[in-house]
Amino acid sequence: MTSDAGHAPRLIELLRTNTESLIDKWVDAVAVLLRGRSTKAELESDFKEFFAVLLPLVGTDGRDTSRPEFAEIRSLLEEYSRNRVRSGFTPSETASSLFSLKREVFGLTEGDEDPELFRQVLEFSSLLDALGLLTFEFYARAREEIIREQSEQLLELTTPVVKIWEGVLAVPLVGTLDSARTQVVMEKLLEMLVETGSEHAIIDITGVFAVDTQVAQHLLKTVVAARLMGAECIVSGIRPQIAQTIVALGIEFGDIVTKASLADALRHALRRDGVDVVRREVV
Repeated sequence: MTSDAGHAPRLIELLRTNTESLIDKWVDAVAVLLRGRSTKAELESDFKEFFAVLLPLVGTDGRDTSRPEFAEIRSLLEEYSRNRVRSGFTPSETASSLFSLKREVFGLTEGDEDPELFRQVLEFSSLLDALGLLTFEFYARAREEIIREQSEQLLELTTPVVKIWEGVLAVPLVGTLDSARTQVVMEKLLEMLVETGSEHAIIDITGVFAVDTQVAQHLLKTVVAARLMGAECIVSGIRPQIAQTIVALGIEFGDIVTKASLADALRHALRRDGVDVVRREVV
């Protein structure tokens, strides 16, 4: 059955009359639930804002929260859920904070024997249930977005492109090389080649755990992309174990220059630019 705000005058009046005490009890209950991880002042500010937006919806059918009248409270719950994710609260703690209001409203009306008021309280309970489900949905979505953002930031941090000499860039790779990470490497390398005008790029795989056919293909794609930008690519850091694996797998690097260490690769790049590195004896 669908009802509107005009069907719930008693409950609305009770909520309006007892707003301050109701919010105080709600804050106290949630503060205990969260074990001091959020201050009462913070909870009071959030709950007052939520209660003001919730009140006009009392008596409204909550089965379809996509309707226009729910736009403001949806936005509020989305922001609330996002903040709770960033603060490290669990989805249960986030939704339970909302559900705790039901207990306080039940306590406010438990001594009243008016069947109409009882019906209105049940509708109010259903409305909070629907909003609680929205909170779960927004929490899950916000957590996925944050995880994705953190993953992207981690990729940026683990794939630096550094200028080690005039005209020479280096990409020291550590860990596992997969498609997503290769794409980041390629994009950052090409951006730096354009920005610095470098003609040499060293891809150092000293810290790469293992090289298989897929990893080799990723490396080759990055080398080809750099060549299209007019830069020579050198792959360095090929340890004996990795060299044996490459041979065993039959992986062909073609005419790509490979060196055992980053120092050897840098020396090769400098010589190609006509710079000789000589050891000077210190007297």
